[in-house]
Amino acid sequence: TTFINKKGLIIPVKIIELKEVGKQFGRHRILEDVNLTVQEGDVLGVIGQSGCGKSTLLNLITGFLEPSNGELTYFPGATSNPLDLNKHLHKIKKHIGFTPQHNSFYPKLTVEENLHHFGKLYQVKKNILQDNINNLLEITKLKGHKNKLAEHLSGGMQKRLDLSCSLVHKPKLLVLDEPTADLDPVLQNEMVQFLKEINQMGITIVIASHNLEGLEKICNKIAIVHNGKVHSQGLIEEIKKPFLKDHFTINIHPGESKEKLLKYLKSMPIKKIVDQGTKVIIYPKNTEITIKNILDVIKQENLFLHDMDFRKPTLVEIFERTIKK
Repeated sequence: TTFINKKGLIIPVKIIELKEVGKQFGRHRILEDVNLTVQEGDVLGVIGQSGCGKSTLLNLITGFLEPSNGELTYFPGATSNPLDLNKHLHKIKKHIGFTPQHNSFYPKLTVEENLHHFGKLYQVKKNILQDNINNLLEITKLKGHKNKLAEHLSGGMQKRLDLSCSLVHKPKLLVLDEPTADLDPVLQNEMVQFLKEINQMGITIVIASHNLEGLEKICNKIAIVHNGKVHSQGLIEEIKKPFLKDHFTINIHPGESKEKLLKYLKSMPIKKIVDQGTKVIIYPKNTEITIKNILDVIKQENLFLHDMDFRKPTLVEIFERTIKK
């Protein structure tokens, strides 16, 4: 989302900003010098090892915790004055939805009763609340289960109910802590798809998860938390750039053209060639030149390759390299 200022410049709209934020409990410092900006429309993934401070960061963003130092500001609109999140929490909380790692719904209430309860907590007007509930039941495919007790739902349905409770007041910002935990791979993919749909409805998302493959499918930005600090943050493609030199690979299934191809590859600017039998993995020194050379050889020698693909470093690889530094 963007905003055109008085000078006609298009600028992104901030929704949350942390400046030099720190948090400690007694003498134990959990986070320090955190600088982080979430812009409207973002899906920001927060990743880090267990105990690194991810959940604390989410609790600061939602106002459940106050920072020990620094500023945490909420921007309710492009032209509005920014508000200190903790001083104005009563005004801001209606714009934020939070789904913690463990279920927060009431197991002895039905699906619809839970949604009514949370809607009233957020002080949603009665006529608007029922419309919101009906829409959520459709989107989450819980309509046929609205009269079931929450404790009788499957694990995947319970996750969807928990999310619905956080969305019943139509927040601008949705904050999620491990939404795919304890779900099998099929349900994890369903949850990722559901979150994509929520984001397309105009809701900004901040999500902490150990499911890095899932985050890579949905997030446009990443923040890596390590040793109590936000080590790096930004667009995923920008964070990947420093790692392209060492982790970008060209994967070729050469078929019967393998020996001829290997002969030419050895004369190219390549750091390493890994022969895996039916597949050859190439680590180029200069990606563009190497790709051009390979394509030239294929054309000149009329080589037939089964397939060729290019693989950038994954979020998992980048995370592992970051925490080892």
